[in-house]
Amino acid sequence: MFLGKVTGRLVASVVYEGLQGVPLLWVQPLDKTGVEKGEPIVCADGTRMAGPGEIIYWEASREAALTLDPSYVPVDHAVVGIVDDLNIDSTGEGES
Repeated sequence: MFLGKVTGRLVASVVYEGLQGVPLLWVQPLDKTGVEKGEPIVCADGTRMAGPGEIIYWEASREAALTLDPSYVPVDHAVVGIVDDLNIDSTGEGES
């Protein structure tokens, strides 16, 4: 699983049959210390509860497709959950 910060929402003009009602979110990937890493991505929100400003954890590839119901829908990234707290110690080894 990976960390990310939701920066916005998207609206699709055409929606795949298995993705009706699944929010699409702009997510900025974060490293384990909470620092931005790489380019923003689009995540299907399997929790249907994440919103802008929230720290989330997400999956990619096949695991992302398995997180949604029905599974195996065509997504590359999917939100798995919302992070309540992120504790990072001085060595950068933290728990989420």
